[in-house]
Amino acid sequence: MIKEENGGLGGGAVFPKGGPLPEVFAKNFIGQAYLEMLVPGDSEFNCPIGNVTFEPGCRNNWHRHPGGQVLLVTGGRGWYCEWGKEARALRAGDVVTIPANVKHWHGAARDSWFSHLSVETNCQAGPAEWLEPVAEAEYNRLK
Repeated sequence: MIKEENGGLGGGAVFPKGGPLPEVFAKNFIGQAYLEMLVPGDSEFNCPIGNVTFEPGCRNNWHRHPGGQVLLVTGGRGWYCEWGKEARALRAGDVVTIPANVKHWHGAARDSWFSHLSVETNCQAGPAEWLEPVAEAEYNRLK
């Protein structure tokens, strides 16, 4: 059984789950994800940080960030994949550094909720460029 309390992460959730993704982002996800902005993009710090929580099986489309991105995994089990490479399994405590303009996707395993902090680096370079969905066959082969 998959726990749903505290965003499916049991009592170990570090940050609030937040609300369902706004449509501007949700259209680039397969499945349901939630967002709690911890540091808004329009703050004086110029470094948006959001807690993103994915329901089991949820993942985002392929995309790239012109300024790069850092993922700090806080709970559950998920995946990260760069274009042309094998997907990497992720668990709490993992850190993923994504250079500028590297095409990638990330999301939950089929049987687990997943949560990470998304840190947009060098965000003055521009917003993420959203691309095609991850192929079902590609995602379904992940264990």
